[in-house]
Amino acid sequence: MKRINKIGQCLAVLALILLSFNSARAQQTAADSALLGRIAILEQQVADHKPGESHFMVAGLTTFGYVSSKTTFTAPGASAQVTRANSLGDGDHYELSPMFLFRHGDNLLVEFEPSFDGTSIGVNWANISYFAAPGLVVHAGYFVVPFGIYSKKLAAGWIDKLAGDPAGLDLPGTDFGVGLSGGFPLGNMKWSYDVSLTNGLQLLPDGELQNAGVVDNNKGKMVSGRFSLLPFSNSSLEIGVSALHSNAGDAGSNFTSANVNMYGADINFVKTFSPFLVNVKGQYNKIEVSRQTFVSPVDSSAFSFSNISSSAFAQVSVRPVGLDNFLKNFELAYRYSNYTTPNGSAWGQNFHENDFGLDYWLSWRTVLKFTYAKSSALGTSTLQAGGIPGLTNVNSLYLQFSVEF
Repeated sequence: MKRINKIGQCLAVLALILLSFNSARAQQTAADSALLGRIAILEQQVADHKPGESHFMVAGLTTFGYVSSKTTFTAPGASAQVTRANSLGDGDHYELSPMFLFRHGDNLLVEFEPSFDGTSIGVNWANISYFAAPGLVVHAGYFVVPFGIYSKKLAAGWIDKLAGDPAGLDLPGTDFGVGLSGGFPLGNMKWSYDVSLTNGLQLLPDGELQNAGVVDNNKGKMVSGRFSLLPFSNSSLEIGVSALHSNAGDAGSNFTSANVNMYGADINFVKTFSPFLVNVKGQYNKIEVSRQTFVSPVDSSAFSFSNISSSAFAQVSVRPVGLDNFLKNFELAYRYSNYTTPNGSAWGQNFHENDFGLDYWLSWRTVLKFTYAKSSALGTSTLQAGGIPGLTNVNSLYLQFSVEF
């Protein structure tokens, strides 16, 4: 009887051992299954985001400074009126613009650049580009219209050699649409193209132009483009031509037939003549708006004028990059600009400006700029158009810091 009890006890102990072993094995199996599931998820994430295929980056620029100005206005037959102002932050040129870049694969790039100008937050551009083939990029969204070189290539504070912008280059600006760009070799030379189809420009009741915006004001569209040639194998010289055509009148208005044609030419030359780096840039624009009849804001009478404007700038800068001392960080710059708007319009003027600059480069993308600007604007408006004729002289001093990050 005792022997039977001992056998039973042994069997019970053996059963407990086997039960514990099976339970532990079941727990281990469950743990392995959970771990394998997590590994499978991580493997899928790695497969979806392989290095080199997708990449996110934040770049951008900021500009901050100080401006002091003296404005003297002299109306016909009246004494001069003088006003003075100064501002920290440089109210005309302050900017903080982070740029968000997302590359998906080798062919797709998304660009988004918001901007804070001290009073409001806007968007400089929001664009999607598809690299379809060598020499061919297709893009769509909100982008700088291809016309000339200044707005698209030179306007950033850390690129521009002088604190202000040349007058009269704000059109055609930024617009919504689609475009093609690229370039190809041409023997020892190179050529590039940049064309777009966008909503276009809008003619205002006083004859001025502005961008139509995200909702077009008519059924027409704006076609624009710039073509450039780099005749030297070292690409030191670039010569460009631009053209644009747009319907501008609001649908159903008195300006339905209004059209705009723009023409432009530009030059960009950068070359080292040891020890100096010489940088020459220039651009000429002409805007022609088909003749329209306007209503005077003074007496409601009808009047008209030849709506033709032109703008131009020429700029040269010299930097002794070949020296072995601190002087290599300084750069001297000069720019002349002219902006002529229609005689007899509300904004008619003949504007000239001379800018003199001394820059100190802390790095290749960080610069401290001192600029003296002297401008003169002779008003060619009429009282019937609602303008105020007279002579305006402005002297300004800028101290500006710009950095690309």
